[in-house]
Amino acid sequence: MRMKKFLTICSHSLFVALFLLTGSCNWSRPRLQVDVSEIPMNDVKVHRYDQALFAIPLDRLETGLGQIKPSYPFFLNTDLSDTAKINNLKEYLTNGRTIEFYNASQARFKDLTGLEQNLTDAFRHFIYYFPDAVIPRVYTYISGGEYDHPVQFVDTVLLIALDAYLGTDFKPYGADGLPLYKIVRMEPEFILPGCIRAMEEAYFPVTYPGNMLLDQMVDAGKRLYFVDAMIPDYPDSLKISYTEKQMAWVTANEAQVWAALIENQMLFSSQGSTIRTFLADGPFTAEFSQASPPRLGEYLGWRIVKAYMEENPDVTLQELMDEADSQKILSRSTYKPRK
Repeated sequence: MRMKKFLTICSHSLFVALFLLTGSCNWSRPRLQVDVSEIPMNDVKVHRYDQALFAIPLDRLETGLGQIKPSYPFFLNTDLSDTAKINNLKEYLTNGRTIEFYNASQARFKDLTGLEQNLTDAFRHFIYYFPDAVIPRVYTYISGGEYDHPVQFVDTVLLIALDAYLGTDFKPYGADGLPLYKIVRMEPEFILPGCIRAMEEAYFPVTYPGNMLLDQMVDAGKRLYFVDAMIPDYPDSLKISYTEKQMAWVTANEAQVWAALIENQMLFSSQGSTIRTFLADGPFTAEFSQASPPRLGEYLGWRIVKAYMEENPDVTLQELMDEADSQKILSRSTYKPRK
């Protein structure tokens, strides 16, 4: 069902005003402004496996690997005398594509001090909410084009493919056929929320939340709220992977999008087409204008969950993540979008 007739497009002046005021700013979130300064934790060190590996001379590869193995057991916990494995690694290190991605990564990421500081703060928040959690060891590497999972959380190791964050001007992205809406998210500032997303998925594995659109909206909102709790001062547009203009659009049109859902009786729909319209990724939401962002259901779910947590200060983050009743969360949120 087309919904454009239900959407009142904001005026140019209102759009500009909202963009200037709220485009990349954060909503007020008193619950998430917690003091983590006294959390006992060492500062995060990002371990540059990419640099250590490429620094080894190819004619002494086996010896060099043995020397760095104690520092990088996750990558090198294998038999380094295996000729086939050494040859495979040589092919990787001499591959033109790998070299191009590595050189670009070294030029873009000469210093990761800012990321280390941000991760330190995020992990302190993590311990605040989950005191028994184990803080991961963080590594960077060159994937050669691992676009689907640029950050991975495995056991207690966080792996960051630096070559997946080389910016919109990195030509191989377009040559590989990546759509523009994905390329714009491959800037360095998306690494931090990518790390938190990977941790959230590891600690709270994705399960089927329910048949209704509301179920999946709230589930997506809970996962975004987790990210919110770990990096509360980071721009909301980066947490949800929107451009600033897309964030401004959805901020200005939140009430109209919600009204469209209600008036078209879609909130409790289990139709696949409806769910895809509001939760599938893409350049925009087809039912609205091309200025709209994708995943509008995720955004509204985030807003519902935020309202629920503000209205119910006794609910912990763990309890939120464990709560499977989306209708309970909606009713107890008293969610009412701004007009």
